[in-house]
Amino acid sequence: MNYIIALAGNPNSGKTSLFNELTGSKQHVGNWPGVTVDKKEGTYKKNKNINIQDLPGTYSLSPYSAEEVIARDYIVRDRPDAVINIVDGTNIERNLYLTLQIAETKIPMVVAVNMMDEVEAAGTKINFAKLSEMLGVPVVPIVARNGKNIDKLMEEAAKAAEKKISANDLKVFDSNISSAIDRVYEVLNEYEDVSEGNGSATEVNSLIYWKAIKVVENDEIVTSELSAEEKSAVAEIIREAESFSDGDTEAKIADLRYKFISKIVKESVVKSGNKVHAETRSDKIDKILTNRILALPIFAVIMYIMFAATFSENFLFIKGLPSPGVWLAGVVETLWGYVASGVESLISGASPWVQSLVIDGIMEGIGAILGFLPLILVLYILISFLEDCGYMARVAFVMDRIFRRFGLSGRSFIPLLMGFGCSVPAIMATRTLDTEKDRKITTTLAGFMPCGAKLPIFAMFVSTFFTNGNKTLITFSLYILSIVVAIIVSLILNKVIYKSVASNFIMELPRYRVPTLKSIAIHGWEKVKGFAVKAGTVIFISTIIIWALSNFNVDSFNGVNAENNEDGSIMAEMDDSFLASIGNTISPVFRPLGFGEWRPSVGVVTGWIAKEMVVVTFAQLYDDDVSPEYLEEYFSQYSPDELEEFGFEEGEYDPDAAFDIYSEVILFEGGDENALHSMKDDIKSDAAAYSYMVFNLLCMPCFAAVGAMKRELKTWKSTGSAIGVQMLTAYVVAFIIYNIARVVA
Repeated sequence: MNYIIALAGNPNSGKTSLFNELTGSKQHVGNWPGVTVDKKEGTYKKNKNINIQDLPGTYSLSPYSAEEVIARDYIVRDRPDAVINIVDGTNIERNLYLTLQIAETKIPMVVAVNMMDEVEAAGTKINFAKLSEMLGVPVVPIVARNGKNIDKLMEEAAKAAEKKISANDLKVFDSNISSAIDRVYEVLNEYEDVSEGNGSATEVNSLIYWKAIKVVENDEIVTSELSAEEKSAVAEIIREAESFSDGDTEAKIADLRYKFISKIVKESVVKSGNKVHAETRSDKIDKILTNRILALPIFAVIMYIMFAATFSENFLFIKGLPSPGVWLAGVVETLWGYVASGVESLISGASPWVQSLVIDGIMEGIGAILGFLPLILVLYILISFLEDCGYMARVAFVMDRIFRRFGLSGRSFIPLLMGFGCSVPAIMATRTLDTEKDRKITTTLAGFMPCGAKLPIFAMFVSTFFTNGNKTLITFSLYILSIVVAIIVSLILNKVIYKSVASNFIMELPRYRVPTLKSIAIHGWEKVKGFAVKAGTVIFISTIIIWALSNFNVDSFNGVNAENNEDGSIMAEMDDSFLASIGNTISPVFRPLGFGEWRPSVGVVTGWIAKEMVVVTFAQLYDDDVSPEYLEEYFSQYSPDELEEFGFEEGEYDPDAAFDIYSEVILFEGGDENALHSMKDDIKSDAAAYSYMVFNLLCMPCFAAVGAMKRELKTWKSTGSAIGVQMLTAYVVAFIIYNIARVVA
């Protein structure tokens, strides 16, 4: 018989480690219907008839975040065959709160007390037989990280699913609350149609009883689903319950649950007398990492190391030493170069437009995706390590003091920080925020962050326009500007749109733990796979669209180009393409910002596809500046070893490869101070150049990030509003900076 077993537990309880241990490679990640929260499910590797559903971590069935709502709804409404409730044995009192709430649903349950190695090391002893007796469900001690006792756990879970073993009627509530629940149950039962329930009459009755508890508890989600008649019928009951609870039944019920938990712990858990109040290893580490003075400098160093390991060309300040991320990206790009060369050879006899489509469109689109994957992999592995070891929770705690002043919680800092690497994972990370307000604002602000893809734009412009200035200071000013703008926009949004909505910050600081290599590897693989499938699709399609727009015009389809081109090609010159027409149409919009010519305007548009494409677009549009003669002269200054390092095979100059190497290596690094000198005819001043960088910094992010925004914000209306804020902000800030700089100059 097939069973669905759900894994439920508090964040940091080891739930994901258990899921990975149970399913191994037999798992996949999707999305819950209608929402963007990850849906992890897999098959138990020792029994293909058992499906494992990994629910988002939640502290209770009174949810705040989108992830917690998913966990609650799945348990209560979808009703799996059994629930494995993972409890952190080192913090058993806090974790048993969720256990009691799951027990109230009457769904078959097994409690897995995890991290028993740490429990035993602390000198704590748990009487599992007594604990099982008091909870009325099987209780199994495990160590999820190494798989200890999980076979026994799954035996009990399968037995609970088969025999429908649910918790006994626990005497948690006092007579007043119990009476109120019973009376509300009777009212709701009159309005419920058993035939419309999720299964048997018993299951429906269990659901109604659970609803009754939540109604007395004043759960906003459940009460909002009641009909007007039901609300009217239970109103007097609720008022009476509140009179016995000092006006707050929710607090009263929570207090009764914790009193019951205290009784359970008192009778089943014995802590070592000399270690009850002992300072733990985590406490000692926190004295340094969360220190009021040292916390931020330490965090800055850790973040620098993380980003340096991902993006640095000079890792550990050693010139020419690539970071692991850059090295892996180089390996992938080299291998892909061989593949692209092979494909180019195979289609050498095809028509020019077919060659261009395959090489410049399809192959370049796939190459853009592959080039990102190693960077995303390294970044996510490092972030997963920081999350799993418990450090990221401390960062949110420390930053909350600062972010609170701008109307956000400390949790918002993590997505914004990730935005310095890539906007896509940054936006995806907003799903962990507790309130819709925080998710929407943080998603919008993430687009302002100077992601790694914007760096090539800065490098090219700084090297071209600010050859006599402080290049480092100019670049650094853009980073500072992004933070300042994010703060101002956050304040405005909180004052104007969300002025009555408060940000909550509730976070349990887990103990520091050494993550397993397996867990980190799985996390990294999941994120890379998700990026490749979701973001990669957008980038790939967009690249082909841009190729088509830049290589064709109306005359491509009426035979004019075929007649005029010597090779009979239907392709158009760049200046006469659809892309040029688009550029000429939109260019007047940018004139107040100092760059109102069609080619810089097109660069802005292609940057929405992928920010790196701004550099590639400029190299193509200003190809007169990178003529074969210029390229040959430029590379003549380098030795064969240096040419080989750039990408020339065997260190020999190749005119066919020169343009690609120049645009993708030299321009990206800002290595040619004379680069694209005629660009100054279109962008006529340093003020206009700085304005161009500012606009690209703050405007709508790439299509991949927009796709992520749509998934997180759910509707195109909300996504469009966020993009509108980003575009308006970019335009206003660039306009102000350009005109002030022009006056000052």
